[in-house]
Formats: sequence, structure tokens, C-alpha cells
Amino acid sequence: MLGTAACSRGFWQFSRHQGRLISRNGLRSRNLATTAGLADTSTLPLAGIRVLDMTRVLAGPYCTQILGDLGAQVIKIEHPVRGDDTRAWGPPYAKYQTDDIHGPGESAYFLSVNRNKKSLGLSFAHPAGVEVLHKLAKECDVLVENYLPGALKKYNMDYDSIAKVNPSLIYASITGYGQTGPYSNRAGYDVMVEAEMGLMHITGSRDGPPVKVGVAVTDLTTGLYTSNSIMAALLGRIRTGKGQHIDVALSDCQVATLANIASSALISGKKDSGRWGTAHPSIVPYRAFKTADGDILLGGGNDRLYGVLCERIGKPEWTTDARFSTNAIRVKNRDVLEEMIEKETQRKTTQEWLEIFEGSGMPYAAINDIQGTLNHSHVLARNMVAEVEHSQCGPIKLVNTPVKYSHSAPGIRTPPPTLGQHTDEVLQEVGLSKAEVERLRSEGVVA
Repeated sequence: MLGTAACSRGFWQFSRHQGRLISRNGLRSRNLATTAGLADTSTLPLAGIRVLDMTRVLAGPYCTQILGDLGAQVIKIEHPVRGDDTRAWGPPYAKYQTDDIHGPGESAYFLSVNRNKKSLGLSFAHPAGVEVLHKLAKECDVLVENYLPGALKKYNMDYDSIAKVNPSLIYASITGYGQTGPYSNRAGYDVMVEAEMGLMHITGSRDGPPVKVGVAVTDLTTGLYTSNSIMAALLGRIRTGKGQHIDVALSDCQVATLANIASSALISGKKDSGRWGTAHPSIVPYRAFKTADGDILLGGGNDRLYGVLCERIGKPEWTTDARFSTNAIRVKNRDVLEEMIEKETQRKTTQEWLEIFEGSGMPYAAINDIQGTLNHSHVLARNMVAEVEHSQCGPIKLVNTPVKYSHSAPGIRTPPPTLGQHTDEVLQEVGLSKAEVERLRSEGVVA
């Protein structure tokens, strides 16, 4: 827990009996996050950390969901009428089970990245809404936003303004192209950044057009980078007591995750080798092959594994064929060998091949669709699908948090909230009375 880790460095004093974090110099004091769920939050790494989530769509909500899974109290700020953009991104929807709520239900998109959060419906176009945000920012450890650079300045919610309210705040800004540079004022959706920053060019079949990745992977990697950076900044704050501004751009994260492909281009000074589909530019055989009823991916990553493949498909003589005796020669004769292999793999079903390759030591895998994946025996054994009770939709299934800890148990403590579900609770936590909350509601500032 960061609270207790900080205590060991002398920056925070932690009182389990009072349930409060108190700064040693007495300048700051607030209640610990409380969550209703089966998990004991006291063992979670970020228990006691409060996050003000001013993000919507995917990269930002994915980041803050990670923090929530790890025990942070996440307060999600949403437009009081529309909410997060993705609330309307459907179908599919988890249908409402109560008659008093109208509409198609809660969108699957929204449900995917907003568990373990509290929803506060708030308009900060109203001065009273800005005042509420400042109260919240003063009581939070982290603020995450994904507005265009400069957009929050007119509300005095930019980093320079908020740092005066709370100098120890970690303030993370997620944008398409960053706070600086010639593209900084461009809006940046995942698919645009995939195109601009090289990923689309290397994705797709060998002779086909460039295509986007099937999931918004640039948004997701940006969310991962941001959550990691926030946790590093929190550790840094333990030593210094100071917050800082974190500038995260989808474009930068996409360039970083080109990884070995970018390194090859930098070192060689040559153009990349283009799209390879499921194949590998320098290893053969290493791609998907058709079966009698689907596809299977086979990876003969070295000469020994190529020999295993030949044995298992019933063609041991291919190991001594001069055209295929080493990987370098197989790469030159790629088309011939791959056609020969596929002729064999099409003779049996995918399941038959999975059984043939079981225990061989050679990498292989069926190519599953999403339902096949979510019902996969290994996925279920690893507890990657969890069912939770939603307040309006009843039982719903969600993808679980992926990392397992020996002591902590991160997971889904609370389902994704309905719009404004926690407005009263959150505002009263920061000192507003019931009457003040009702006044704000009557003025359209909160919902």
C-alpha cells in the first residue's frame, strides 16, 4: 500500500483506527477510500490513494480502471446529461432490469473500462462546478484528464492552476499528440495515430492494404504507460513530497511500442519490410495455416523445432531436403515450403492438430474468435472472466484484471457505475451538505 510504504519513508503517518491519511506537517487530511465488495482493500497496493478521473472513451478510462483495480478510489467526472461518450456507443447493451429506467441499457463499451469507479455527474461549464472540482482536486492524490492542450485552462483546471490548490497532486494529461510539437492541437483518435505513427503500415496481409489492429491497441498501451507513470510519480512523491505534471501522448506511446521494428529501421537506415500477416520476416515456418475447419498457427522457430513440425505432420524427410535444411534456406524458399505444409494441415481439423502437437515442445495455437477465447478452458482457469451484480442490469460478465499477486488480490470490487450514481456520496465526502448538493442539482450543476 502506498500509504504504508510512505509511512516507512516518514512522509505519511497512517492511522488504521481512524481510517485517515495525515501528512506529518498537518497540512492535509482526508478519509480513506471505502469500497463495497468482497475484496479486502487493505492489502491492495493503491489503497488510500484517491484519483480524480476527468477522462472519457478508452485510453484515460483504461488507465484509471487499472488504478482502481489496484485499490485506488476513482472518482469519475461525467457530463450530468450525456455522461462518458461511450455510454452511447452500442449496441450491444446490458439491458436494464428495472421498469423505472428507460433506455437501451448500459453499453458494453462503457462497461469494459469503468469498473471500480464512482460516478459524479458534474458540469464544470458552471462556476459552481469548477468550485466543486477544485475541492475534489485538493483532496486527491492523482488527476487524469484527456482534453486538448489548454482546454481546461479557462476553467482553472490546468496543471499550473491546480498545482497551486494541491502542490502534491500527480496530474496526468493524455492527448493524441502531446502538450508540445506541431501536432499538439490535433485531436487524436487511436486509428489516426495507428496510421500516422507506423503501426497500420506493418499490419495486414503481405499483399493487402494497411489495416488497423482489431482492438484500439494504441489507446490501450497509452493507458498502460500512463498508469505506470502515475505509480512511478507517486513513489517519487514519497521522497520529495511534490506532485508533477505527466504529459502522455498516443503518438509517443505508439512510436515506443514499435519496439524491435523501429530499432531495425534505425540501425539499418533502410525501409521496413512491410506487412507480413501472421508470418515472420526472418523465420520459416512461422505463420498460420488453414486446417479442414479453421486455422492453426505453427512456429518452427529454429532447425530443431522445424524437425519436430515435420515429424508431427508425417513428413520427416523434409528435414533433410536441401531446400529446407536451415532456416536461412527456408526463408529463401518460403513460398514452396509453406504451400507444402498447408497442403498437409488442411487434411485434419484444428482440434486434431492440437492433439497431435500436444507435448511436442513446439509453439502452436488455434486461432480463436472472441467467444472462443472468453470460453477457453485456460482463460477460465486463470479467472479472466468474472461475473458481478450490476445495480440496474443484474448479473453481468466482465474481463477480469490480468495480474495475479501473492499477497494482494486486485479485481472487480464494484461494477461500472450508472451515470451520477455516487454524486451525493462523493460531494458529501468533501464537505458539502445534503442541502448544498440539492441546490447544485436544482441548478443543473450536478446530476
